[in-house]
Amino acid sequence: MKVFVYSIHGFDKPFLEKANKENFILGFTEKALNLETVSLSKGYDVVALFSSDDGSAKIIDKLHQNGIKYITLRSAGFDHIDLLKAKSLGIKVANVPEYSPYSIAEHGVAMLMMLNRKLLESQRLIEKQDFRLDTLVGFDVHGKTVGIIGTGKIGFVFAKIMNGFGCNLLGYDITENPKSEKIGLKYTSLETLLRKSDIISLNCPLNHETHHLIDETEFSLLKHGTIIINTARGGVLNTNALIKYLENGKLGGVCLDVYEKEKGLFFFDHRNSVIKDELFLKLRSFKNVLITGHQAFLTNEALLRIAETTFENINDWIQCIDCKNELI
Repeated sequence: MKVFVYSIHGFDKPFLEKANKENFILGFTEKALNLETVSLSKGYDVVALFSSDDGSAKIIDKLHQNGIKYITLRSAGFDHIDLLKAKSLGIKVANVPEYSPYSIAEHGVAMLMMLNRKLLESQRLIEKQDFRLDTLVGFDVHGKTVGIIGTGKIGFVFAKIMNGFGCNLLGYDITENPKSEKIGLKYTSLETLLRKSDIISLNCPLNHETHHLIDETEFSLLKHGTIIINTARGGVLNTNALIKYLENGKLGGVCLDVYEKEKGLFFFDHRNSVIKDELFLKLRSFKNVLITGHQAFLTNEALLRIAETTFENINDWIQCIDCKNELI
């Protein structure tokens, strides 16, 4: 079995090589899958894709022409893949539905604390030998109301951590987590959560129902000074509306590990190029916005599990075993 891996990075290649216990023949490219690079998959049976790859209908059709039978995703999200097109061509697709909910939840908490306690600003001042504290005032997280939108594995881990801080927890999800009562997580409507929360964490998948879930109307409901954390997908937030409410001062701060137009931007070195994305440049200009480049999943434990599951999915297919992570 020959597997071609798109969008390989220095952080994940060692884990893939270590997890390749079946000794599949591997091909690698740092390039993302797109119309220009799809030809690289010729001669392979499987492509292993990352969240930055293009899995649109046109690409899927060309993968099929190149003889690709399987697509294994090195991510939980699959909004970048046209599943219906793949199904119509008989291409099987599987993802990594869970790897380490702790990695993403912990990153969200770390971003919250860094933003609230002005740690980046503090470090910049220390480097200048300026030890004044006037611009570094934060607030106690203890006792604050935290709203969690999406209370699956990641959202629930985030809720448990915030419960440890002594926060009041509100949840919004189409399916309630049966363990919610143990940590005092109370479910409510989206509107109530938005109105009452001091801190809001987005942990839901991106689909037709959640695209721009937080839009102009939703931002208008927020309390003055609310902090939003997005470690889910960029498209859950309407970036234009987000900028509007940053500019009018209603938001206390925003922590973004994902960005609505991150494809082609995140995961790549742009040090020698000019970034022309005006929305991103605007977001980056706010002192109360903390951005990380889609790195919340980046722990040893998560990367190893992603790699292992990638090959488990392939192995299930070639052994004609039902692949539990198959999406279609």
